[in-house]
Amino acid sequence: MREIPLAAIRARAYDIWERNHRPDGYEIQFWLLAERELRAEQESRRDADLAGAASVPAAVDAPVETVGG
Repeated sequence: MREIPLAAIRARAYDIWERNHRPDGYEIQFWLLAERELRAEQESRRDADLAGAASVPAAVDAPVETVGG
């Protein structure tokens, strides 16, 4: 699991704070919520990447047919 940059958490927490009409005293809750959201997004991207990689068939060393030969 990769580390989430503090700047990304700060920006997300600020967005959450604004969406909630800028209440006082919720800094920690919004910070933790922002971190949780970003981590969930990171994990869903990782899962999607893994699922995409699993659906790609591996190259098979099949004999190559040529025309006329």
